[in-house]
Amino acid sequence: MATSPTVTPDRASQVIQKPYPNYKVIVLNDDFNTFEHVAECLMKYIPGMTGDLAWDLTNQVHFQGQATVWVGPQEQAELYHQQLSRAGLTMAPLEKA
Repeated sequence: MATSPTVTPDRASQVIQKPYPNYKVIVLNDDFNTFEHVAECLMKYIPGMTGDLAWDLTNQVHFQGQATVWVGPQEQAELYHQQLSRAGLTMAPLEKA
């Protein structure tokens, strides 16, 4: 009994789709920004940030040394990171989530 040859797909023609990675925007604790300033900046620059969440994150920055304030696509993460940095907040470098 003869068997027909097995045809394998050409690997060069296969496309593997990978999602773009998300990036974390992290605010660090420092000795010169007030709680009010940090919370106000978060509400001003991070979309959808509520007052309660901003204060929770500000407390996390103070008591834990840092807080991830936003996670998402790189381009938006770069914008928020730059805006918060220009407002005087101490920022960690962007990192993949």
